[in-house]
Order: sequence, then structure tokens, then C-alpha cells
Amino acid sequence: MADDTQRGRTRADSEKITINLGFVDLGHVDLLVQEGFYSNRTDFIRTAIRNQIERHGEAVRRAVTRKSVDLGLRHFSRADLEAARDAGEILDIRVLGLASIAADVTPELARAAIGSLAVLGALHATPAVKKALADRMT
Repeated sequence: MADDTQRGRTRADSEKITINLGFVDLGHVDLLVQEGFYSNRTDFIRTAIRNQIERHGEAVRRAVTRKSVDLGLRHFSRADLEAARDAGEILDIRVLGLASIAADVTPELARAAIGSLAVLGALHATPAVKKALADRMT
């Protein structure tokens, strides 16, 4: 199986997670790795996750449509937020994937432009902006 760099991914576009497995489940994973079905534990876990996402793909697609969620990567620059604020718009941001807010966005600008923020996946923003929006995150 191709590694992440061959799929066009880098560590910068992934999020590290930690899971706890029972000893028997972990033993099964190690056996499948040892038998050559997977190159390592991580390969097994990624494959299992992708299979479950695919298995429930139609339900996910319906939920994304129903909830008006942006799928994938969504970046908000300082100019984006200033334009929204200046137009009197309040953004309700819903992202499944990665939402990023530019490093030069101030907490005050973020609060003035963003009314709500729901991210299923990862949010990249400065600690100050995350703190300023904490009461608006769902």
C-alpha cells in the first residue's frame, strides 16, 4: 500500500490522534501485520477508518447536505473576515475536514465576523482566536 507521501499527503495536512485498544484487539492487528495484510499498525487503522467512512458514505453525504457543511479544506484569511465584517455579515462556519483561520486574524476581528463555528475534523487558528471564539463553537 502507498504511503502518505505517495498519496500527496504530508504531516502538515493530517492530524495525529491517540486511541486505546484492548490487548486482544491489538493482538489481532499485530497478527494481520505479521501475516503481511498491512505494512504496520497505522496502515491497518487508516484502512479500517476509510472502510467505515465508505461503508457509511451515503449517510455522511446526506448529513453534509442537510447541515450545509463545507467538505474538505476551508481557509479564512484576514481579508475574508474583514470583508464579511465590513458588509455587516456574520459567518456561520460549518466544516467537515480542516478549517483554518489565518495567523494575522485578531481575536476582535474573529468575534466581529464569526457568529458560530462547528468543525468536524480540525481547526487551525491561533490560541488567542480559539479562545475568543470558544463560546461560539459547537
